[in-house]
Amino acid sequence: MSKDAVVDLTSVEDEAIKICQDLIRIPSVNFGEGRGDEAAVAAYVVKSLGEVGITAKIYESAPNRCNVIARIKGSDSSLPGLVVHGHIDVVPANAEDWSVDPFGGEIKDGMIWGRGAVDMKNVDAMILAIVRNWAKKGYQPKRDIVLAFFADEEAGMTYGSRYMSANHPEVFAGCTEAISEVGGFSVTVADGKRLYFVEAAQKGIHWMKLTAQGRAGHGSMMNDENALTALTEAVAKIGRFEWPQRYTKTVKDLFREVARVTEREFDENDLRPLLKEVGSTARMIGATLQNTANPTMLDAGYKANVIPGAASAVIDGRFLPGYEDELNSTIRAIIGPDISIETVSHDIALEVDFDSPLVEAMKAALLREDPEGIPVPYMMSGGTDNKALSELGIVGYGFSPLRLPADLDFMSLFHGVDERVPIEGLRFGVRVLADFLEHA
Repeated sequence: MSKDAVVDLTSVEDEAIKICQDLIRIPSVNFGEGRGDEAAVAAYVVKSLGEVGITAKIYESAPNRCNVIARIKGSDSSLPGLVVHGHIDVVPANAEDWSVDPFGGEIKDGMIWGRGAVDMKNVDAMILAIVRNWAKKGYQPKRDIVLAFFADEEAGMTYGSRYMSANHPEVFAGCTEAISEVGGFSVTVADGKRLYFVEAAQKGIHWMKLTAQGRAGHGSMMNDENALTALTEAVAKIGRFEWPQRYTKTVKDLFREVARVTEREFDENDLRPLLKEVGSTARMIGATLQNTANPTMLDAGYKANVIPGAASAVIDGRFLPGYEDELNSTIRAIIGPDISIETVSHDIALEVDFDSPLVEAMKAALLREDPEGIPVPYMMSGGTDNKALSELGIVGYGFSPLRLPADLDFMSLFHGVDERVPIEGLRFGVRVLADFLEHA
């Protein structure tokens, strides 16, 4: 990194730690179904940027549903812009389940604890600390950088990136690429080798409500048209269904590298034996080898001795890029013609090219900080705001670097109890992200 860009990187790291704590202490909880409030955290972001002369604007999509946008002009107007984005909402936290105050931003055992520590106020903090330092030092990046802090990522993006891409696409004018959360984190495999997972693909979403109709009646009588029986039989079949293995290019590329590093056999027709090599990430990575459909909600009846006339369930369906039709047709075949399907939420799958100058800049930044690291592409089982930006033709990656302890179950921290981020990992992330943004 050039001396002009960052004179005292330690001070930037320290500021990122403080900002992360500040952001956690603002409980921008998204309860879903339109019930969320990002106003206070959006105001914090605007104030933080304004203190160093960066003008930011709040776009309110509904009362208290706030998005923040700022553009940092680059030195070369001929270059396409880069969107650097994060979301500022978090999922709820039941304080009784936690060992610390989930909105306390406490530092303990070398980590920052609290809701949003990994998803994703740590990244928001890194971004703010880096660009604040740029402004203080008078550094100008080569290309335009659009900073976007979105609402509502945790509940379908309706009030956040979806709203912005549909109603204010002009704020992203000239931008062709984007980076955001859940990528660039380390996974320790054989002999202590560190792979850095860079997100280059995401599964699509189809949440569906299944409804069975039947004959209502007294619970003491015979009833061969019990809606609840029909529904639960169908739901059990879905829950136990073994989906066929379907491997996309991103998945094959990841496992080819895992096999090479761990000196294991690579069989492109069955990658499951290699899952044990990726440690605790196997639960998430395993879901990228196939479509999935998990029953998550049931709703039926109102009294113990009344057979309900209808029963419903919600299925969380996730499909691989190119396999949406297979998911939907399989579910229909499993449940039969008599149960109706209603879409609750739907979003696209993504898969982008891992061979690009932007990716090369990510790899170089990681390797300058960790020369023994091995950057690899991976598919995320969930999704990010990159889905919405893709509809504007913006190619998005997950790149929010963290070097993690080998024994940390990182994936369990997302939406989990006692969510926390290692301070040394955050410091690493600041150094890598700042380096990347200078060279991107």
